Amino acid sequence: MTATAKSPAQFERTLRLFWDNPVQLSDKFRHILSLFPQDLVFAFAYGSGAFQQHGHKSTEGNVVDLILVVEDAEAFHRSNLERNWKHYSSMKYLGPRTLASFQEKLGARVYFNTLVPYKHGLLKYGVVSTSSLVADLLDWEWLYISGRLHKPVMPLVLPDANHPLRSSLQHNLQNAMHTALLLLPDVFHEETLYQTLAGLSYTGDFRMTFGEDRNKVKNIVGPQTGKFCELYAPFWTGSIAPYADFNSSSGRCEQDTSPSARMFHLNLLPKKIQQTIVHEWNRDGRWQDVEDVFRAAAHDTECPELVKEAVQKTVNASSWTQSLKNIPTAGLTKAVRYGFAKVNKMWKSLKKERTNS
Repeated sequence: MTATAKSPAQFERTLRLFWDNPVQLSDKFRHILSLFPQDLVFAFAYGSGAFQQHGHKSTEGNVVDLILVVEDAEAFHRSNLERNWKHYSSMKYLGPRTLASFQEKLGARVYFNTLVPYKHGLLKYGVVSTSSLVADLLDWEWLYISGRLHKPVMPLVLPDANHPLRSSLQHNLQNAMHTALLLLPDVFHEETLYQTLAGLSYTGDFRMTFGEDRNKVKNIVGPQTGKFCELYAPFWTGSIAPYADFNSSSGRCEQDTSPSARMFHLNLLPKKIQQTIVHEWNRDGRWQDVEDVFRAAAHDTECPELVKEAVQKTVNASSWTQSLKNIPTAGLTKAVRYGFAKVNKMWKSLKKERTNS
């Protein structure tokens, strides 16, 4: 099978995102939005505070996780400090310019305010600039916010129809599909695909071995299979159609795993993953260019492992640096509380595993 990759312009015209269908926000989320400056480019909620996950009877009582995307980080923090002074740790005394610089130069370029009380419970919200988010969506520079957007989210504010962020959001899902198919065998089930997609941003994350529910990925996918299907359905008739097929009635997926198919996917991986693959391949000192490396990797039975290691290295670096960055932005007391809650969740997961085994 052969195919010509779609250009970004063609891709944007043909792919419609699942969140393009208007969603009626609940009073709770309308209230949450009203707390912040109103010049947001994009905003979404994710996690167990937005969607029911396995093991949770409902979303009520769970911390609501938000990402707020802004054009100008300094302007946002200046306005947000006026409205929500108490949301910030003692770093607020450094002023909006320093907060913006801290956001834009360290970690995954996100500034988090953690365990913020509001009338329905607690919030955790991250602020990211449009430019940093676009870099992460297109190139997987940190595979951080881009990874959260591999999974269904609850859109609160949508980017304008002509905003470049829209095509970047679409391209991020395309990146995820090409990566997941390189990791999967020639025949697999629909749920396995969704678990692979959902797990990309957790691959290599140190918190998955200490501080997170061991069944986190399965718990995310199980109750949201329909949403995952809606999110990724356009791709089966889009850019990957010549190389993969999905039977919706049986949930069976088949793909071409020949060297030519692998070469197709490798050439469409995000830049950071491509660079890492080339760097690792050339560790022996015999330098080969990108085309030669991908041609050899496409014929190598260890190709899935090469891709997996590249994803692991990207996630591992950003998860460490962003977690360290979150300590001063949360403040020591909140950081300890938040960390303890995560560890407690992990222990409950381990205890449940032992009980069921």
